[in-house]
Amino acid sequence: MEHLFADEPATDTGGGLVRVRLDVSYDGTALHGWARQPGQRTVQSELEQGLATVLRRDVDLTVAGRTDAGVHATGQVAHTDLPAALLEQHAGKLIRRLRGVLPPDVAVTGARVVSPDFDARFAALARHYVYRLTDAESGPPPLRRADTAAWGRRLDAGRMRVAAALLLGQHDFAAYCRRREGATTIRTLLDLDVQRHGAVIEIAASADAFCHSMVRSLVGALIAVGEGRREPGWPASLLSLTSRANDVPVAPAGGLTLVRVDYPEESQLAARTLVTRAKRSADPPSPG
Repeated sequence: MEHLFADEPATDTGGGLVRVRLDVSYDGTALHGWARQPGQRTVQSELEQGLATVLRRDVDLTVAGRTDAGVHATGQVAHTDLPAALLEQHAGKLIRRLRGVLPPDVAVTGARVVSPDFDARFAALARHYVYRLTDAESGPPPLRRADTAAWGRRLDAGRMRVAAALLLGQHDFAAYCRRREGATTIRTLLDLDVQRHGAVIEIAASADAFCHSMVRSLVGALIAVGEGRREPGWPASLLSLTSRANDVPVAPAGGLTLVRVDYPEESQLAARTLVTRAKRSADPPSPG
């Protein structure tokens, strides 16, 4: 667990502010995604309200990637700029104080001052997700029911793994995305691996970024292969499409968890941000 520290100098971002990185976990079951929505419980609204309560000032968070309703996270990252003097008042105590005001399904697990070049969204190198599902007749293990989706048919993980390997690399994933105006659907899929552990199948997905609905759509296509309804080459064949494929099912949100976000060394943060900004100008699409 990383805490705010007052014994290391922090570079001023301007106006006496320093940049703070927050590591966040949440159970998305009862949350309507990351982004603020009027009249709805969201991760962003809960966190910003909790921080405002503790710090006694409004806080605006920038996140690595917006997640959809029902999607979980153990490795979400956000940042905000706060007065250095205010941080000194809460050094070593911010996480504990937040635990006292945040709801039980949202937690800040780390908080530290970082370089002003750090940008939770644009400096990210890769996002890593895990999708868990089970084809056991009894359904998900009771202690994992929140993050494990139930599937009513037996799945062939070997066929799914073959299909997943054919999707790796840089492609236009328009067939798997809900298009957003001005946003590209070209992504580099770094990893898509399928492993069976008893009655549980875990699908690990990593990319430089994911477009809206991409991970759950990829999982849905792999499930179709695992059921035997589609051939292993079918998911890759859809990469030639320039719009969303209507016959690609979207897997349930509850099986998806953001587990990690990678960032470059501090000396490379500014350069990475410039590269990413040049590629994307729209809000980061949610991966669910």
